[in-house]
Amino acid sequence: MECQECKQNPASVHFAQVINGEKTEIHVCQQCAREKGYVSQEEDAYSLHHLLSGLFNPKSNAMHHHSPKTKEEELQCDKCGMTYQQFARIGKFGCASCYHTFSEHLNPLFRKVHSGNTVHEGKVPKRVGSDIYQRKKLRDLKVKLQQAIADEAFEDAAEIRDEIRSLEKSLNRYEERDDS
Repeated sequence: MECQECKQNPASVHFAQVINGEKTEIHVCQQCAREKGYVSQEEDAYSLHHLLSGLFNPKSNAMHHHSPKTKEEELQCDKCGMTYQQFARIGKFGCASCYHTFSEHLNPLFRKVHSGNTVHEGKVPKRVGSDIYQRKKLRDLKVKLQQAIADEAFEDAAEIRDEIRSLEKSLNRYEERDDS
């Protein structure tokens, strides 16, 4: 396969990207890959690090390398001076303040990395997990109750309240059984 840029050399660098089910491919020679910025001058290949950093900012990957800066790319941490673009390239924060500086841009990233979830809940062993599952359900119900109250859905709130009381009673019985 020949290079899509110079149409002279054989393509040795291949990029494939799938966004919303649409696949785009680029095939270029090593020289054109360096000239276009797909790989740096020091590197002879597209590194795994660059591939993974594409998860942090799909707009900054090789296929969109020359696009104008977006609002998130202009963000900069006041404490360490790291920009969002540097974070996307490196894949690590410069300091604890970076998390707060870039916070509004992180949920889409977390959803992408964690299969649509923004909260890591972990796994619970089945033999000891019933208590843990009930406590989690209780927390979720309390949040749901607060939302129902805020929405002034008082009938729904009453049903949720009754479910919370029932769950709390069963948890108390479970704990009393364990204590004896």
